[in-house]
Amino acid sequence: MSWEESTREKMLHLKLPTDPRWVNIAEMQIEDILTDHAYCEQKAASSCISLILRFFDLPELVDTLTPIVSEEWGHFERVMEQIRKRGLRFGEPRKDEYVTRLQGFVKKGGNRWQQLTEVLLLNALIEARSCERFKLLSKNIEDSELQSFYYELMISEAGHYVTFIELARKYQDPEIVNARWQEWLTFEAEVLKELGVRGDRMH
Repeated sequence: MSWEESTREKMLHLKLPTDPRWVNIAEMQIEDILTDHAYCEQKAASSCISLILRFFDLPELVDTLTPIVSEEWGHFERVMEQIRKRGLRFGEPRKDEYVTRLQGFVKKGGNRWQQLTEVLLLNALIEARSCERFKLLSKNIEDSELQSFYYELMISEAGHYVTFIELARKYQDPEIVNARWQEWLTFEAEVLKELGVRGDRMH
């Protein structure tokens, strides 16, 4: 089974594809893209650490997320390597309006399991969009090394996406998770449409 077929079976069903113009704009601003990407990986690692600390009493969650922390930090180091070897500058962090908008969609209150579900679905959605963008970069940019780099990361992000969804279904009724996931997907599509094409951002 190809990676694409496997991913379709795992329900990577974003409701709005990335505007095709994004890749060309991103390639022209590769220093900004790599810088933003590095910070995305740092935030992904930090998010998993936060979940581990908050839900320390859930052994399976802790054991599942711990290696993801290492993977995300490893990705950060690899992005930094790509920046340095090209003589590019690692810039300052920028406000991530995409993630900020998604965070505003998180339901407040509810019981502990509902709160966990919200954060897991938020993380899953960010990983899904990252996976889609990495795939676009791997297929369309001219830099052959970055093509291979983003292909590898695409596969990893797809695995993380599936992991977050499966964890949500473990700690919450799967039907509730699936219904809420559709709401997340619809909201994310609207956010992406409103933000438009931004070549200096990974999202």
